[in-house]
Amino acid sequence: MALGVSAIPFTFVVHFLGVAAIVLVLVWNIHFRGGLAWDSSNKGLIFNIHPVLIVIGLIVLGGEAIISYKALPLKKEVKKLIHLVLHAIALGLGIIGIYTAFKYHNESGIANLYSLHSWLGIAVISLYGIQWIYGFVIFFFPGGTTDIRRYSLPWHVLFGLFVYVLAVATAALGFLEKLTFLENSGLAKYGSEALLVNFTAVITILFGAFVVLSAISDAPAAADDYEAI
Repeated sequence: MALGVSAIPFTFVVHFLGVAAIVLVLVWNIHFRGGLAWDSSNKGLIFNIHPVLIVIGLIVLGGEAIISYKALPLKKEVKKLIHLVLHAIALGLGIIGIYTAFKYHNESGIANLYSLHSWLGIAVISLYGIQWIYGFVIFFFPGGTTDIRRYSLPWHVLFGLFVYVLAVATAALGFLEKLTFLENSGLAKYGSEALLVNFTAVITILFGAFVVLSAISDAPAAADDYEAI
């Protein structure tokens, strides 16, 4: 499915919102939450790594990987490599981000996997990994036959968008869950930090929406197309 309009304006919005999302999540966790640490007596600093890596990795880099075919008029093989590498980095950061949540829970004596957010998080990272491995094997190396690639492509795109939308929804649930915990612990409901967290969640959702719009819009002519003229 395509909208019949150029994806380029949408991709510019994606880049802008991606930078905004990264800045906001860093401000939240460094300025308001005290910073990031792999090992610390303040276990909250360990947890802070989780939202930062999830937003930068699965959300922003994952979104940029999806729109890589629509953002620049490069050769198809170059865009395929960018798509593959960005998704690999996103997956790696996502795995580390989820690990830090378990590390925080374990070192703080908190139960694991009791919330909808955590269940969906495990589902997202598992599906993301399966999607990446399938894409690598079928479209990159060793590569499937022409018929297999042609049949797989629309399902690969559709499944990838589904997993990405699920990742954005899971991140939104994570912001809500964390903010609820903080407010129950005394954080002012209309304070600057609460507003920042809600605004970060809104920017994240808008980023995901424009990623989807970019993905279903028309790509610019590729360098291969110019060479064929």
